[in-house]
Amino acid sequence: QVQLVASGGGLVQAGGSLRLSCAASGGAFSINVMGWYRQTPGKQRDSVAGITSGGNPYYADSVKGRFTISKDSAKTTVYLQMNNLKPEDTAVYYCRVPLGKWGQGTQVTVSS
Repeated sequence: QVQLVASGGGLVQAGGSLRLSCAASGGAFSINVMGWYRQTPGKQRDSVAGITSGGNPYYADSVKGRFTISKDSAKTTVYLQMNNLKPEDTAVYYCRVPLGKWGQGTQVTVSS
């Protein structure tokens, strides 16, 4: 089972930006279909954004216009550019391929 690991989180003020990275834990793996998710304590893990089998990005309404997915040229790393961050974006962010193992997430904290 493929496991993707998210990184790049941190503490940022509201209105700031962060770029998260997602790559396979075992080394170079071409990422095609995948999803970004986030979870806060006591709540379920929610879908934030992702890439469909057709290669198209999709976004949750709450992040549309602020978050953007991109890939590196080798397609082994997927990025989530997060702009105009809000305190409600505070969560642990994960990335995963369909049916893949959940990997370590990365904490994003947005202060008001």
